[in-house]
Amino acid sequence: MKKITGLCLIGLLLANVSCRESEFTAAYPDPAKISATTVEKQFTGVLHANRQYVLPGYRLYFVTLRTSINHYTQATGWVNSSGQYVPGSSGVEDVWYNYYNTLAQYRELQKIYNALPADQQKDRRIFMLAASVHVYDFTQKMVDVHGAIPFSEAGLLSSKGGDYTASSAKFDTAESIYTFMLDDLKKIATELNGITLNAGYQRSFTTQDFLNKGDIMLWRRYTNSLRLRILNRVSDVAAFQSRANAEMAEILGNATTFPIVETNAQNVQINVFDINTDINSKEFQAGLASDGWFGNTAGKAIIDNMNANSDPRLSILFEPGVSATGKFNGIDPMATEAAQTALFSAGQVAIYNRYTTSHNQFFPGIVINAAQMNLIKAEYYLRANNDASAKTAYETAIAQSVEFYNGILARTNATGITNSTIPKPATPAQITAYIAGKDVNWGSATTNANKLKLVATQKWLHYNVVQPFENWADIRRLDFPTLSFQVDNANNQTLPPVRWPIPGNEITYNSTNYAAVKATDNLTTKIFWDVK
Repeated sequence: MKKITGLCLIGLLLANVSCRESEFTAAYPDPAKISATTVEKQFTGVLHANRQYVLPGYRLYFVTLRTSINHYTQATGWVNSSGQYVPGSSGVEDVWYNYYNTLAQYRELQKIYNALPADQQKDRRIFMLAASVHVYDFTQKMVDVHGAIPFSEAGLLSSKGGDYTASSAKFDTAESIYTFMLDDLKKIATELNGITLNAGYQRSFTTQDFLNKGDIMLWRRYTNSLRLRILNRVSDVAAFQSRANAEMAEILGNATTFPIVETNAQNVQINVFDINTDINSKEFQAGLASDGWFGNTAGKAIIDNMNANSDPRLSILFEPGVSATGKFNGIDPMATEAAQTALFSAGQVAIYNRYTTSHNQFFPGIVINAAQMNLIKAEYYLRANNDASAKTAYETAIAQSVEFYNGILARTNATGITNSTIPKPATPAQITAYIAGKDVNWGSATTNANKLKLVATQKWLHYNVVQPFENWADIRRLDFPTLSFQVDNANNQTLPPVRWPIPGNEITYNSTNYAAVKATDNLTTKIFWDVK
C-alpha cells in the first residue's frame, strides 16, 4: 500500500445490479473486496472509488480542506496559529491516495477492455470514454495542487504482473499531462458525437452510471465543459495561448457539435436519492461543522462583500452567530488571536447555513455546473474583446449561482437545528437588484482588467467551500480577490503556499523517480499556469 502510484487496487463489483438507488449498497459492495469483474462493473468501480471526494466526505472537509484550501481562499475564518500555512500531511496524503486508488481502478478497466475482442470493445466503448473523462477531471485537480505527478505509468502493477520494480512510476510534467488530456478529450468529444448504443447496452450504461445515469448527451456536455475549464486554466500561458483561444472559440461557437453545461438542469453532479445507500452526504456535517474546529466559520472578506452588496445568497449560504442579533460577521484574519477567539466565543461569528450545507444529507457531489461555465465564458469573451457577450455570460452566471443554491436548499432534509430557521429562497427581484448594484454591475468597471476582477469575485463567491479546488486554482491564477493574511514569522512558510507538497510515502517508496522533481517540490514554486 505504500508505493501507491505503482499499485493497482483492483475494485470490482458484483453482478445482479439494480438500477434503484435504494438498492445501491447491496448491488455495489466495496469494490476492493470482490474478485471478478467486467468492463461495465469496473466502470462503476472508477466512479465509486472517489465518490467521497466528489460528495462532501468527512476526511475531505475535516482533515484536508479545513486547515488548507479553505484558509487559503478565506472561504472560512479561523483563529491564527503558527504553522497554519503548511498543508497538513494527513490531508494531502488522503487526496493523493484516493486519486491513485481511482487511477488504479481505471487502469484495471483499461486492462479488461483491451483484452476483449474488437466487437465487444465496440459495444462497451461508452464505458471507456466516460471513465476517461471522469479520471481526467480528477487528474486536473491533482496537477493543479501538486504540479508534476506520476500519471502515464502509474497504477500499472496489475498490468505488469505484480512486478513492483517495473511498476514504479515516473513523474510527468504538469504541462505534458495537460497536453495529453486536452488531446484525448478532443478525440473523445468527437467520438461521443457519433456513438450509439443498442437498447441492452443503454440499459447497462444507465444502471452502472450513477453520475450521469447513462445520459450520453450529459457526458458530451461534461467532456466539452472539462475541455473548456482546462483550456481556460492555461489561457495566459504563452505555450498554450493559441490553442486555448482557438479551441475555446470552436467549442463556444458550435454548441451542436461541442455542447457544454448551459443550465442548472444540465449540471454534472452526483445526486443523492436515498441517504441509506453509499451515495449520500451524511459525512458533510462532521466534516464541515464539527463544533469548535473552525471548519464552517465565516471569513470576514466574504461576509463583508456579501453584506455590502446585499447578496441574495447570503442567508442561504450563511446563518448569523447565535448572539449576533441577526448580523453576519466574519473572522478577521488580520486580528489578534485573542480578538478572534473572543468574537467566536461570544457567538458573534456567522457559520455556513446548516440547512443548505452541512446538515443537508442530500447535498450533491458537484463536478461542473452552469454558473461555473458562464464565468469561464465571461473570461474568454473579455479576452476576445466581446464585451456584450462577456456581460451576458457574467450576469447569467450570477442568476444561475443563486438558482443553484436555491435548488440545493429546496432538497434539504436538515432537522433538529436550534437557534436557526430555514432560510427563504432568493427571489428574482433580489437577483435583479444585486446585479444592478454599484459594485457588482458590469458597467461599474470601465476596463477589461476591472471587469475581470468582477468575474473573479463571482467565482470566489460561487465556489466558496462548495468547489474548493476550483476556488484555490482561480484565486492563484487571477490573483483576485486580493486577500490579506497575517504573516507567520514563527514558521518558514510565512504566507499561504501556492502548491501542495508530494506526500512523504511517495518520496520514500518512489525515491528514484521523485529525484527528478525534488527541486520544485516546495510550497513556493508556482504551478505552470500561475503566470500573473
